[in-house]
Amino acid sequence: MGADRGKLVATHTVIVPDLRGMGLSAHPDTGYTKANEARDIAGVMDALKVDKAQLVTHDIGNMVGYALAAQYRARITKWIVIDAPLPGVGNWAAQLSNPKTWHFNFYGPDEERLVAGRERIYLDRFYNELSAHPEKIDEGTRAHYAALYARPHAMHDAFEQFKAFPQDGLDNHVFRANGKLTLPVLALGGEKSYGAKMKTELDDVAVNVLGGVIPESGHWIMEENPAATTKLVLDYLTK
Repeated sequence: MGADRGKLVATHTVIVPDLRGMGLSAHPDTGYTKANEARDIAGVMDALKVDKAQLVTHDIGNMVGYALAAQYRARITKWIVIDAPLPGVGNWAAQLSNPKTWHFNFYGPDEERLVAGRERIYLDRFYNELSAHPEKIDEGTRAHYAALYARPHAMHDAFEQFKAFPQDGLDNHVFRANGKLTLPVLALGGEKSYGAKMKTELDDVAVNVLGGVIPESGHWIMEENPAATTKLVLDYLTK
């Protein structure tokens, strides 16, 4: 895994910020709409004096990525979007009724009490049910993220990401009404997850979309098939 990621670092300047409330980022009480988190990322770019960037996103990162590309159209030159839909557009309504995405509506004080002290159990469910090869999400990875989500306020903020989805959907309708994205987009899905449907999702918000499928992978593409994922990303960014 590390060697595959190193191939990208060898040829690109790679910036990997944690979203607000996630990882080692700060834990503010508000601001979890994806439009606002996109402004956070623009602020990171400003601080690092990066005027333009190619964007690679996964999961909730896709939602922030769309808001970033839609609000700062001159600053994102290419976008690779991996294995998650966008709130309020495309086939979002079907996602809300999918039994595997019940967590989209799982938040609140009682839900936080249920998960408190059981972060590992909650997170194992994501790895085990949303992957094609759960054995490839190793113990070190699972323990690492369980420790991060056990930090004060971390799980509350994770739930805030889901709680913001209705507003994100409204914001996305406004972004789309302002015109589809024209930058080149590569929409990748895990073979055992969104697969080729990712292109259909992105066709709803962009006009120049190429699709691709990561073989032998569910949702956790960099853990399940890092070599294929890295090759697809590098080939697209460098062509």
